[in-house]
Amino acid sequence: MNDPLVHAFFVGRAIAEALGEQLENTLTNALSELGKFDAEQRERLRQFTDEVLERANRAEALSTQGQTSAIVPTGSKSEDLQAMIDDLRAEIAHLRAEVQRYRNRSI
Repeated sequence: MNDPLVHAFFVGRAIAEALGEQLENTLTNALSELGKFDAEQRERLRQFTDEVLERANRAEALSTQGQTSAIVPTGSKSEDLQAMIDDLRAEIAHLRAEVQRYRNRSI
Protein backbone atom coordinates (compact mmCIF):
# COMPACT_ATOMS: atom_id res chain seq x y z
CA MET A 1 0.00 0.00 0.00
CA ASN A 2 2.84 2.30 -0.54
CA ASP A 3 1.45 3.38 -3.86
CA PRO A 4 2.47 7.01 -4.53
CA LEU A 5 -0.77 7.68 -6.38
CA VAL A 6 -2.88 6.66 -3.37
CA HIS A 7 -0.61 8.69 -1.09
CA ALA A 8 -1.00 11.74 -3.36
CA PHE A 9 -4.78 11.32 -3.24
CA PHE A 10 -4.85 11.34 0.56
CA VAL A 11 -2.48 14.30 0.69
CA GLY A 12 -4.69 16.19 -1.75
CA ARG A 13 -7.80 15.33 0.25
CA ALA A 14 -6.11 16.47 3.49
CA ILE A 15 -5.08 19.74 1.82
CA ALA A 16 -8.64 20.28 0.55
CA GLU A 17 -10.10 19.62 4.00
CA ALA A 18 -7.56 21.94 5.66
CA LEU A 19 -8.24 24.69 3.10
CA GLY A 20 -11.98 24.24 3.59
CA GLU A 21 -11.59 24.62 7.35
CA GLN A 22 -9.40 27.69 6.92
CA LEU A 23 -11.91 29.21 4.49
CA GLU A 24 -14.75 28.43 6.90
CA ASN A 25 -12.88 30.03 9.82
CA THR A 26 -11.94 33.08 7.75
CA LEU A 27 -15.49 33.54 6.49
CA THR A 28 -16.93 33.06 9.99
CA ASN A 29 -14.51 35.62 11.43
CA ALA A 30 -15.21 38.08 8.62
CA LEU A 31 -18.97 37.79 9.11
CA SER A 32 -18.52 38.13 12.87
CA GLU A 33 -16.45 41.30 12.42
CA LEU A 34 -19.01 42.64 9.97
CA GLY A 35 -21.77 42.02 12.52
CA LYS A 36 -19.75 43.77 15.24
CA PHE A 37 -19.05 46.71 12.93
CA ASP A 38 -22.72 46.99 12.02
CA ALA A 39 -23.75 46.90 15.68
CA GLU A 40 -21.13 49.52 16.62
CA GLN A 41 -22.24 51.81 13.80
CA ARG A 42 -25.87 51.49 14.81
CA GLU A 43 -24.95 52.29 18.43
CA ARG A 44 -22.89 55.30 17.33
CA LEU A 45 -25.78 56.52 15.18
CA ARG A 46 -28.19 56.10 18.11
CA GLN A 47 -25.83 57.99 20.43
CA PHE A 48 -25.37 60.74 17.84
CA THR A 49 -29.13 61.04 17.38
CA ASP A 50 -29.64 61.18 21.15
CA GLU A 51 -26.96 63.87 21.49
CA VAL A 52 -28.47 65.98 18.69
CA LEU A 53 -31.95 65.72 20.20
CA GLU A 54 -30.59 66.58 23.65
CA ARG A 55 -28.84 69.66 22.27
CA ALA A 56 -31.98 70.70 20.42
CA ASN A 57 -34.07 70.28 23.57
CA ARG A 58 -31.57 72.31 25.62
CA ALA A 59 -31.50 75.08 23.01
CA GLU A 60 -35.28 75.09 22.84
CA ALA A 61 -35.52 75.24 26.63
CA LEU A 62 -33.05 78.13 26.80
CA SER A 63 -34.87 80.05 24.10
CA THR A 64 -38.26 79.59 25.74
CA GLN A 65 -36.97 80.64 29.19
CA GLY A 66 -36.57 84.21 28.00
CA GLN A 67 -39.99 84.22 26.38
CA THR A 68 -41.94 83.09 29.43
CA SER A 69 -41.39 86.31 31.36
CA ALA A 70 -42.26 88.73 28.59
CA ILE A 71 -45.39 88.03 26.56
CA VAL A 72 -45.63 90.48 23.68
CA PRO A 73 -48.69 90.68 21.45
CA THR A 74 -47.99 89.83 17.83
CA GLY A 75 -49.16 93.22 16.60
CA SER A 76 -46.51 95.10 18.56
CA LYS A 77 -43.78 92.74 17.36
CA SER A 78 -44.45 93.66 13.75
CA GLU A 79 -44.65 97.35 14.66
CA ASP A 80 -41.29 97.13 16.46
CA LEU A 81 -39.80 95.35 13.47
CA GLN A 82 -41.17 97.97 11.09
CA ALA A 83 -39.77 100.75 13.28
CA MET A 84 -36.36 99.07 13.28
CA ILE A 85 -36.46 98.74 9.49
CA ASP A 86 -37.40 102.40 9.15
CA ASP A 87 -34.53 103.43 11.45
CA LEU A 88 -32.07 101.35 9.45
CA ARG A 89 -33.28 102.85 6.18
CA ALA A 90 -32.89 106.35 7.60
CA GLU A 91 -29.38 105.53 8.80
CA ILE A 92 -28.45 104.14 5.36
CA ALA A 93 -29.78 107.28 3.67
CA HIS A 94 -27.76 109.45 6.08
CA LEU A 95 -24.58 107.43 5.40
CA ARG A 96 -25.11 107.67 1.65
CA ALA A 97 -25.45 111.42 1.95
CA GLU A 98 -22.20 111.59 3.98
CA VAL A 99 -20.37 109.46 1.41
CA GLN A 100 -21.66 111.72 -1.37
CA ARG A 101 -20.47 114.85 0.48
CA TYR A 102 -17.05 113.23 1.00
CA ARG A 103 -16.79 112.40 -2.72
CA ASN A 104 -17.80 115.92 -3.69
CA ARG A 105 -15.09 117.42 -1.43
CA SER A 106 -12.34 115.30 -2.95
CA ILE A 107 -13.18 116.37 -6.54
